[in-house]
Amino acid sequence: MTTNIEPPATPEESANPWLEKLGPGLVTGAADDDPSGIATYSQAGAAFGYNILWTVLLTYPLMVAIQLVSARIGRVSGHGLATNLRQHYPVSILYSAVTLLLVANTINIAADLTAMGAAVNLLVGGPAHLYTVALAALSLVLQVFVPYKRYVRVLKWLTLALLAYVGVVFAVKIPWTTVAFRTVLPHMSWSGNYATTIVAVFGTTISPYLFFWQASQEVEELRAAPGEVALKKAPMEAPRQLERIGVDTWIGMGFSNLIAFFILLTAAATLHVHGVTDIQTSAQAASALKPIAGKFAFLLFSVGIIGTGLLALPVLAGSAAYAMSGAFRWNNSLELEPRLAKRFYAIIVIATMAGLALGFTSLDPIKALYWSAVINGITSVPIMVLMMKMASHPRVMGEFCIRGSLRMTGWLATVVMGVAVVAMFAIAAIT
Repeated sequence: MTTNIEPPATPEESANPWLEKLGPGLVTGAADDDPSGIATYSQAGAAFGYNILWTVLLTYPLMVAIQLVSARIGRVSGHGLATNLRQHYPVSILYSAVTLLLVANTINIAADLTAMGAAVNLLVGGPAHLYTVALAALSLVLQVFVPYKRYVRVLKWLTLALLAYVGVVFAVKIPWTTVAFRTVLPHMSWSGNYATTIVAVFGTTISPYLFFWQASQEVEELRAAPGEVALKKAPMEAPRQLERIGVDTWIGMGFSNLIAFFILLTAAATLHVHGVTDIQTSAQAASALKPIAGKFAFLLFSVGIIGTGLLALPVLAGSAAYAMSGAFRWNNSLELEPRLAKRFYAIIVIATMAGLALGFTSLDPIKALYWSAVINGITSVPIMVLMMKMASHPRVMGEFCIRGSLRMTGWLATVVMGVAVVAMFAIAAIT
């Protein structure tokens, strides 16, 4: 007779079995709704009203599928995406993917920091630039000097900041029947602006930095658990770990898309209805809400910008650092002391400081932001192709190659992103 003996659950695990399953997926999903994403969703809702809400119904299952693929690659192989790309593909592909990620992430960091400083200014007055510098410094201190096990708990709690956008909806009047109808049967516009906005929404929802981050966080979770190894080397652990990844990712991406829906809905029900159709920043969206939806809605929206920014900054800078470290075989882990992973932490600092500096130049990072979301949508396609090929190859995944519905949905997500990009260019060429 064979007996499966598992280690006894800790008091925390026994009291919070579902909370213990939430980690990389929850943080990744929540970080997707960063200030730059808030700006993109606000702009889309303001410009096209309820006729843009359908995008969230589509992005949710597609986002779940591709993030599940990313997480599985990390947990099964024991390596992040960049390391797997280096091991199995030409370096030209690796360097191209990492370069595009660094550029897009730096622009996103600039936009997020600028929006956070502006949000603090809206709430309490004072110098927005000083707040921006202080927030950048706070984020760096937490990333560099707080060990991963403790820091990830901070990130989990910061996800609660996104609930502010649920509260905003209940602070304004919503025609729910119209919302439900337009979400399922929207009026489509075949204009270049509508197609570009769809790609921007897809790009800010399904972004390369999320792929790199979640795969790397699965590796971090692996390193943080004594005695655990990659699933390729410990297949008996697969049922438990794959179930945890599934729960974590479905809930995390569900949370992300729910918040995105509420931000789109808020902008549509307030700004668009009142003729405010040109929103460039998340702070501008918050300011525009105040005379239309009231002080409470304005307060919730502004506080949410700051909280989500603090959550997103380490994901943006960290994913860049993981990608660079994987590409050049550097030590990389948020659990390591800075002296043991100097180059990894240096990339985190450089990416954050470059984004901070960009916010002080004449280059408008906010206008660049919208187009960075479009660029993310475009660059996601080849990276998703590579991920799907890696996740289907025994050299990377061993006996855990993806199959069935996950493989089908992952490829569907890749095709949908590709079709959206092609449609954008085609409509732009025609018009």
